[in-house]
Amino acid sequence: MIRFYFHPTPNPVKVALLLEETGLPYELVPVDTSKGEQHSPEFRAINPNGKVPAMLDSDGGRVFDSTAMLLYLAEKAGRFLGAPEDRGELLSWLMFVATGLGPFSGQAVHFQLSAPEQIPYAINRYRREAERHYQVLEDHLAGRDWIVGDRYTIADISAWGWIDRAARVMKGKENPLEDYPNIARWFAAIEARPAVERARLVGKGHAFKRDVDEETRRALFPSNYPKM
Repeated sequence: MIRFYFHPTPNPVKVALLLEETGLPYELVPVDTSKGEQHSPEFRAINPNGKVPAMLDSDGGRVFDSTAMLLYLAEKAGRFLGAPEDRGELLSWLMFVATGLGPFSGQAVHFQLSAPEQIPYAINRYRREAERHYQVLEDHLAGRDWIVGDRYTIADISAWGWIDRAARVMKGKENPLEDYPNIARWFAAIEARPAVERARLVGKGHAFKRDVDEETRRALFPSNYPKM
């Protein structure tokens, strides 16, 4: 059995989608990051980096970081890994999301929506880099249905988790994907999969904290505060 440590943010949600796609049995363990539960000693024993998602598998111990979890679960299920000859490209696009599209999208959201002050340089830097990563994916998807090879893989699942937040990344745009028609087409194809609806329901029964107060800011951005 898999114990899946979850908060409804892009990286955990992409893992939820893969779990729903594979049908692997799991137990959901909510981690309310706005309350700082990710910093508890109990959770740090599972992920010393203090971030979600993470998991404990009775068959294989602990796994943390969403990309590691996607690889682990796809290999466990024997699905969504693409053709063997596409392994290098699969890994490359997974890392593209993990080190580029994801982090720059997250920072674009932070400086546009969460930072205590609007810093034009930071907003421009991260928004433009997020847009550059979108364009890389847009160009790659021209004439293609999926990111790697001719089938839906964990590369698509990984990118979907962040493209799903395009409205926040591209703040101020009525249609955040209007400049990226290939991404829009690809995203719609994933959205049509039944597992997406199930993944969006994961954690809905838990009352995660929504208020953004001092407790939340200290929990989500601890490096902004001096150590006590």
